[in-house]
Amino acid sequence: MRFEVPQFINVPDKLFGPFTFRETLYLVGGAGIIFILYKSLPTFAAILLGAPIGGFALALVFYKPNGRPFIEMVESFILYSFSNKFYLWRQKDPEPGARNVQQIHKPFPKEGDLPEETNDQKISDLAWSLDILDFDE
Repeated sequence: MRFEVPQFINVPDKLFGPFTFRETLYLVGGAGIIFILYKSLPTFAAILLGAPIGGFALALVFYKPNGRPFIEMVESFILYSFSNKFYLWRQKDPEPGARNVQQIHKPFPKEGDLPEETNDQKISDLAWSLDILDFDE
């Protein structure tokens, strides 16, 4: 027996014209808030407050940075803003006999300062491990 495999199951249904139900809610919600502002405030104040709200509602529907919905970016911003942040900086203990900053914190080695055989050995080990992983499949 042959069965048809469902295709495009990750694509949301378009319910209202070219918009999904969620996108329609964003547009109707933004328009509703702007309408309430227009009816309750003077025209100039309603325009000043309604323009950013309308822009935000349009961004929620149409703006997709890196192919992801804008609401995910907003959600990440809110979670980051209200979450606890813990930053830890630990200074190295100075080496015995160190008199200045250069002796306390040695600079990172440059590319030419590393021994050649160390780099070549690392590259060959990496190539070997990639070859082994390629044959496992």
